[in-house]
Amino acid sequence: MWKYFNRGLAPGLICFFAILALPSAAHTFTAEEETNISIYQQRSKGVVNITTSVLSYDVFLNPVPKTGAGSGVILDKKGYIATNHHVIEGAKQLEVTLYDGSKWKAKLVGTDPDNDLAVISIEAPPEKLNPIPLGDSANLVVGQKVLAIGNPFGLQGTLTIGIVSSLGRSLKTDSGRTIDGIIQTDASINPGNSGGPLLSTSGELVGINSAIFTPSGGSVGIGFAIPASSVKNVTQQLVDKGYVSHPYLGVQLQDLIPEYDDVLKLGIKKGAIVTFVTKDSPAQKAGIAGGNAKLMIGNMSVIVGGDILVEIDGQPVNDSQRAMKIISEKKPGEKIALRLFRDKAYRNIAVALAERPH
Repeated sequence: MWKYFNRGLAPGLICFFAILALPSAAHTFTAEEETNISIYQQRSKGVVNITTSVLSYDVFLNPVPKTGAGSGVILDKKGYIATNHHVIEGAKQLEVTLYDGSKWKAKLVGTDPDNDLAVISIEAPPEKLNPIPLGDSANLVVGQKVLAIGNPFGLQGTLTIGIVSSLGRSLKTDSGRTIDGIIQTDASINPGNSGGPLLSTSGELVGINSAIFTPSGGSVGIGFAIPASSVKNVTQQLVDKGYVSHPYLGVQLQDLIPEYDDVLKLGIKKGAIVTFVTKDSPAQKAGIAGGNAKLMIGNMSVIVGGDILVEIDGQPVNDSQRAMKIISEKKPGEKIALRLFRDKAYRNIAVALAERPH
């Protein structure tokens, strides 16, 4: 490259370019630049590159290994690393590259698809591990400066800078669950950044970068990060027991919309229809009824005959998504008060949530 650009240049011109390329000993940085440089120098050593090996199959059903890459955050000196569930999903082999280029085989500790988080671990000497401290995502404000470090497109240790664009966003995971409280940022996040840290100007982790909104496949300034509050709760459970405890009622739900009542004459226009109740679940033990017939209303298939859930702990349930959100915020063992509609009458029951089977 250098030879190509040198070709045909006059000696004086070459010398001129060489002088321009020399670093200036007197160069000074602005206060903002000094902050950026300091945070990068401190925290980039706590960001790892994760390479995954996944088996897929060709048209002849022969196994074909494929590799992928993402980022991760060192949690402690014991070798625990946080990343996204989707980074390591389906991986048969995991390899971690540290800041010094050393490579380490990693094992999966636990994963939580509902929050798109996972923990892996490596057996590296403690002196090679530089944990990034967890911050308080609850105190973030829109407009606050944030920094993202990751490995986009396999380019290790890349820093991008932006602001918190919005708070309290919702992000739908591959498991179908919607994560609330998501941080939106305009700091550039590209493929490979997933699992890397979103940092405050104090160098604390306020989120783990998870996804981008993009019509083109590249960053357009709309990135999403899982807040540190969720990261702390989920990773601690994964380290302690290998899974995350989620509350479990044991029902499948379908939205009730006004058009259904126009046809079925239920006497209620909003709520969540209980279409199925799992055997031996808290819902079955409490006497909640699932559907027993299927009807076509327009081009929609509707399961009818079950209870309609209209309130949980006094909070109105206008659709199934709202019902599942309220339940997801509870804890296994916690009792909830349900208001149901059946046979044109309301009834109230109490249910103790269980831990979701895993």
